[in-house]
Amino acid sequence: MGRTLRSPGHLALMAALKQARLDAGLTQTELAERLKRPQSFVAKYENGERRIEVVELVEIATAMGSDPRDIVQIVREADGR
Repeated sequence: MGRTLRSPGHLALMAALKQARLDAGLTQTELAERLKRPQSFVAKYENGERRIEVVELVEIATAMGSDPRDIVQIVREADGR
């Protein structure tokens, strides 16, 4: 397993999270408020400046009304798995 930042899977994760937020009709600020985090938290993981942990992925997806399994599936497909 190589470096994960900017790997195809990580790029897919960034895109999937951003698209899920947009599909939910949320701004970064609105999502950050739901997460009780600063807006920069959302911006940093969407721009690839910060990795997120599995627990954070579940929290983020839940706050957007998304299923984290759908996001994970997108990442798996991007990695060819």
